[in-house]
Amino acid sequence: MSYIYCVMILGVIGFQIALILGAPWGRITQGGQIEGPLPRSGRSVAAVSIAILSGMALAILSADGRWPSWPSWTGWSAVAMNTVMMVLNWITPSAAERKLWGPITTVMFGLAVAVHWL
Repeated sequence: MSYIYCVMILGVIGFQIALILGAPWGRITQGGQIEGPLPRSGRSVAAVSIAILSGMALAILSADGRWPSWPSWTGWSAVAMNTVMMVLNWITPSAAERKLWGPITTVMFGLAVAVHWL
């Protein structure tokens, strides 16, 4: 399950990279308030997201007994962060963002939790 989680994270990172490069997807990210490409500040948020998502992926791999063998609390931190992401994506004012990211982050949350309990 940790590998499926990481593949999903890689997809989200790919989305963030596309945003940084100017993809016109502002309405399906960061609250959906921007039509078209994100401004510099939004692109900076996407860059920070990449670092956070990478850490979450490594923490879930560690929680599953794989490399990089981080302490177990890091996996629970990833679950907590995933919970925040999931809730924010379900309550966003952007219907398009809810439709896309709500289900994706819910599946990711389920996988992260399952890694800890199975």
